[in-house]
Amino acid sequence: MNYDPILLEVFKNRFASIAEEMGMVLRRTAYSPNIKERLDFSCAIFDSKGRMIAQAAHIPVHLGAMPISVASAIQEFDFAPGDVVILNDPFRGGSHLPDITIISPVFTQEDKEELFGFVASRAHHADVGGMAPGSMPLARELFQEGVIIPPLKLIEQGQMNQSLLRLLLANVRTPEERAGDLRAQLAANHKGVERIKEVTGRYGQSAVNHYMTGLLEYAERMTRNLIAELPDGEYRFQDFMDGDGLETEPVKIAVTISIDGNEALADFSDSMPQVRGSVNTVYAVTASAVYYVFRALIGLDIPANSGCMVPIQVIAPEGTVVNARPPAAVAGGNVETSQRIVDVLLGALAQASPEQVPAASQGTMNNLMIGGWDPRHQRPFTYYETIGGGMGAGPQTPGADAIQCHMTNTLNTPVEALEYAYPFRVRRYEVRRGSGGAGRQPGGNGIRREIELLYDAQVTLLTERRRFAPYGLLGGAPGQPGQNLLIRDNQETELPGKTTLSLRAGDILRIETPGGGGYRSP
Repeated sequence: MNYDPILLEVFKNRFASIAEEMGMVLRRTAYSPNIKERLDFSCAIFDSKGRMIAQAAHIPVHLGAMPISVASAIQEFDFAPGDVVILNDPFRGGSHLPDITIISPVFTQEDKEELFGFVASRAHHADVGGMAPGSMPLARELFQEGVIIPPLKLIEQGQMNQSLLRLLLANVRTPEERAGDLRAQLAANHKGVERIKEVTGRYGQSAVNHYMTGLLEYAERMTRNLIAELPDGEYRFQDFMDGDGLETEPVKIAVTISIDGNEALADFSDSMPQVRGSVNTVYAVTASAVYYVFRALIGLDIPANSGCMVPIQVIAPEGTVVNARPPAAVAGGNVETSQRIVDVLLGALAQASPEQVPAASQGTMNNLMIGGWDPRHQRPFTYYETIGGGMGAGPQTPGADAIQCHMTNTLNTPVEALEYAYPFRVRRYEVRRGSGGAGRQPGGNGIRREIELLYDAQVTLLTERRRFAPYGLLGGAPGQPGQNLLIRDNQETELPGKTTLSLRAGDILRIETPGGGGYRSP
């Protein structure tokens, strides 16, 4: 098919700007600091077949998962103007239960009811029920992690399903905040629908469809070009997670990447069978990690759409830790195992293209959840945050210090916003000097953060790289592992990487995050 290259670039940026504007609406109207400060959300545009056309530069772990969510909605429903679908089921395209997806169809000619495409927003809600505040507990099954939402119509032909909304809000600890964040997602989707209608009104529906297809073909072609530059062959790598939170046995993640011409296959068959704890992943998350790594290696400003995924096949056998069967617990799989999947993919690709691939970054999101009763405002609270660490060094550059790495792309919660919204005091927030691995290009340093509780609360830590350090490449030294400490009455106690505990007023929690690996021998 023929495409005007100038119009192709215009449409690429136009669709991306719509997704970005959706994100700005979501940020500005959200209630929770996790969304309005940390930007823990993604927005995207899809065609009528559910293929992703554009995603804003938001969360990489949502790259391959959101199209599966839209596909689940398409399979479940016939859409009419004014419909909105909600879901968070990890086994229906979700990532983990706190990530709630809102999907809205786009009808450009409502009188003819002609479905043109979809817009979707996915946001991490700081609590969706379950056995611990923050909804990322050390669970044994999905039911313990929170309320499960299969694809359901939250709005049908413009009418809100109040019964469904009341049911959802009755199962969370902070219903007012959840309702506000859901309304923010609805507002973001409304803006996306409005903007797509403007584009089709200006250029015509057939032209917009034509260039949607063109962008998919362009992204596929560029991805194939990248793969073709890699030498044919099989490249293997494996790494280990510290444990599943219930057992201390390391959890093996292994991949074999096969390059054949302009196609790639990532085979995770040698990975460990699914475990009892919550570090299992669903297929959507594993696929997202694979697509993210190849997309990052391209290094060009091409659309982040479903075309990138066409030349890459992912084999993740059902029943393994990288594609668990329900009702496996998966809260940690989305945030922690996804990071290790990236590490093993980069470790394998470093054998094929060592001058393109960096050493391992911190390999964890350092998830911290705190919940309890806030006497200041006479209401419950739930706090969730991921904490940055050291980036792995690359062939030409040292690793960045104190940054969110790979599958997370969020900001931090500023100290002022955190202390205003929650009954905490931040005692220390600094770069963890000396934690990056030595090398000709040294790895980035991690973070040291101390939070003092002003009132009693329940705390859950879901962290990794406390036992197995982030690897260096070509003789570079590994980064330092992380460490979790409880300071009570001036006594320090080391905490497990994954734990839930009750803390009292005056307790101080210190999180020291891992550094990145170094590149080449120093």
